[in-house]
Amino acid sequence: MAIILVRTIRLFVQVFFWLILVRAVLSWVRPARPSKFYYDIQTFVYRATEPVLAPIRNLLPRTGMIDWSPLVALILLEILERLLVGLIYSLL
Repeated sequence: MAIILVRTIRLFVQVFFWLILVRAVLSWVRPARPSKFYYDIQTFVYRATEPVLAPIRNLLPRTGMIDWSPLVALILLEILERLLVGLIYSLL
């Protein structure tokens, strides 16, 4: 049972990691002629990541045009994963 829980946590972290990474790349790259598919992906990624990134962004000081919230979120996500997995294994 613990293995399933650990794998689920790791899968969630990996999926969220990639969503944050895709969001960062989408903010840097603008296609010359964006398609509906591009906008659909962008909307999905922004809606999935904004509930986590917005509170972090509000806590961080303004640093011009660079948004550090994705980097902070990835670090916090990694720390949270290690804490949860460690806690699960320590309870065995």
